[in-house]
Amino acid sequence: MSASNSSFSPVQQAERIQIVDILRGFALFGILFVNMMIFSRPIQVILFPADPALPWFERAAEWLIHFAGESKFYALFSLLFGLGLTLLMERVEGRGGKFVPLYLRRLLVLLGFGLIHAFLIWMGDILILYALLGLLLILFRKAKTRTLLIWTVILVALPLLFNAAATVLVELGRSVPESAQQIEAAFAETIAAYQSDLARAYRVYANGNFAEITEQRIYDYTSMGFTAYFVMGFNVMAMFLLGVYFGKRGIFRDLQAHRGLFRKCLAWGLTLGLGGNAIYATLIPSMSRIEPSWPLLLATVAQGIGAPLLMLAYVSAFCLLALSPVWGKRIQVLAPVGQMALTNYLTQSIVCTLIFYSYGLGLFGKMGAAQGIGLTIAIYLLQIPFSHWWMKHFKYGPVEWLWRSITYGKPQPMRRLE
Repeated sequence: MSASNSSFSPVQQAERIQIVDILRGFALFGILFVNMMIFSRPIQVILFPADPALPWFERAAEWLIHFAGESKFYALFSLLFGLGLTLLMERVEGRGGKFVPLYLRRLLVLLGFGLIHAFLIWMGDILILYALLGLLLILFRKAKTRTLLIWTVILVALPLLFNAAATVLVELGRSVPESAQQIEAAFAETIAAYQSDLARAYRVYANGNFAEITEQRIYDYTSMGFTAYFVMGFNVMAMFLLGVYFGKRGIFRDLQAHRGLFRKCLAWGLTLGLGGNAIYATLIPSMSRIEPSWPLLLATVAQGIGAPLLMLAYVSAFCLLALSPVWGKRIQVLAPVGQMALTNYLTQSIVCTLIFYSYGLGLFGKMGAAQGIGLTIAIYLLQIPFSHWWMKHFKYGPVEWLWRSITYGKPQPMRRLE
């Protein structure tokens, strides 16, 4: 086989880095942990203050999700996505192949999966955003490690600066009586529009047929989803670049050599990450995210800095555990889950929409955050043994197999040889 042809084959089992699969498996739990609140009720709920009449255990459950989950796990997936670019590029170019055409095909197929997911299954898709930002990521594939870190910091800081500027402008406008009336009227109109969307979403997802729910999904994605591009896009891109940095430095290839780095990241991540996320989780339930305000800015900055740091603490903790003879074996249970991460991600959406939407069990709007955490654990505990069984018999998850087969232009060998 020629060098150019041999480069066009998926990664083999022996080439996998196990800690990366373990981290993907852990991230899948965190993604479901956070997404369950959006599966079970309209996405518009996040814009409004929490109901003060909620029982204490529901408030505690929502606090825990904000504190330990929100914005940490899509950040972890984003880091691993950026890491994947460097690993694939090393493998393809090491075999004399052309990386960019192959990667563009991968992104195109991922975009197709995202469109199907967003419009036919669940509006909370992130694959489309990954595919689009992946085009920008290609531009950084040969950047120096220092450049990657500088751009990571810039991209994390930009949305915080935008929020600060918006808050300052709104507060200055409110200091002028004539402007204050116009500002309040504009916000009142926006709030009324979102409240109308919220009411319609409750009605459609709880009672509509598949066609009506699909129409609602498309509406929610093209309104709230596109808004999320601005809210999340900078952070996703920042974590992409941090993942490329990890890849270029070979951090996951030699955990022992980077033990000191993991200890520092764990210490700083816990020190600043826990504090920042505690501030965010405590403040955000009582405020509207529609109107800029000083408390909202404080919560946003606390999370904007605290979330990626706590994510790095999670990563570091797993890497340090992997170096332990005892815990290293225990956390390997998550590796098969991560090996078929895309399949498990889409399966979570299919199962949860069947549980909550009217064409399934019809539990939309009837489950609180505490019950949602219980359901998250139950679904994930089922995914672990299923992933082990599947990966014992097959080389790839079903969606991963389809992704690779389309990317490489031919069906890939699926079954493992006994």
